Amino acid sequence: MEVIDVRLFGNDPKVQKMVGTARNVAVTKAPLLIVGEVGVGKRTLARFVHQNSSRSGGPFRVVDCAEDAKEVENNVLGYRDEEMGRFNKGALELANGGTVVLAGIDCLEEDFQKRLHTILGELQDYDIDVRIVATTTKNLSKLVGAGRFYRGLYMLLSGNAITIPPLRERVQDLEMLARHFAVELSGNEETAIEDEAMEKILKHYWTHNVYELKVVVESAIGNWSMDGLITESDLEIGEKKAVGLMGGEDDSEGIRLMSLKDAEKILIKKALIHTSENRTQAAKILGVSIRTLRNKINEYRSGGSTYFVNLR
Repeated sequence: MEVIDVRLFGNDPKVQKMVGTARNVAVTKAPLLIVGEVGVGKRTLARFVHQNSSRSGGPFRVVDCAEDAKEVENNVLGYRDEEMGRFNKGALELANGGTVVLAGIDCLEEDFQKRLHTILGELQDYDIDVRIVATTTKNLSKLVGAGRFYRGLYMLLSGNAITIPPLRERVQDLEMLARHFAVELSGNEETAIEDEAMEKILKHYWTHNVYELKVVVESAIGNWSMDGLITESDLEIGEKKAVGLMGGEDDSEGIRLMSLKDAEKILIKKALIHTSENRTQAAKILGVSIRTLRNKINEYRSGGSTYFVNLR
């Protein structure tokens, strides 16, 4: 597992306080709730807590709670293979002695929330010792009040909660990360960002935070007109080059033509962005099963498509 460089969390006072809290929580066995917008680094912080705990030598398992409800349950608890007749362990057993991250826990089905709360309270009876880290982009307290999240599970998780501030509120960290990604992704320590380009980066509203910034810098490196320098024209932020990214040639009505495969990829990407990467919701919008969507994501990822390679 890649060791988390704590310096990359940033120097903003709120971030430094967050890191200090994470270090303190890491030495305990208590569950942890990490709250923050999409792409802000919730799973990275979960790995940091794991690596700074006495469990660092143990397993680290992540379960995406936005997957199909039955699949999530199988991934957490395990399931019996009907064809082979054998039992496949779930994350709770596989990560014994380590950490289980329940990513996007607000996406869990209500019935399973209640079951999970009961099961987590009985783990010791089965000699299972795991730390539970849950992540969410939502205000779980409000969901509890609205009857959309089980209060017992919320109380179990929220005793230790850390909120990661969005990147747009941390201008100095934004500049530091942009320069870091420019060097890291180009493989050249001399890579720089011109002043006009940096000004554009600092003014942009980073909806998808660190994840979005990394994708934009990586794309700029692929576009750059001058090797070793990211210029304003290299950046694809907002509407810039949006049409060019579609590919294909204009027809007589000015509509961009492209293959069905390319159009499918763009629609899937738009659905994922629209739903803050909630795969269950994206699948519903697209009118396909979660399995079909997952297969398409894996296909585009294996094909090297930047967005899907970096999709969490």
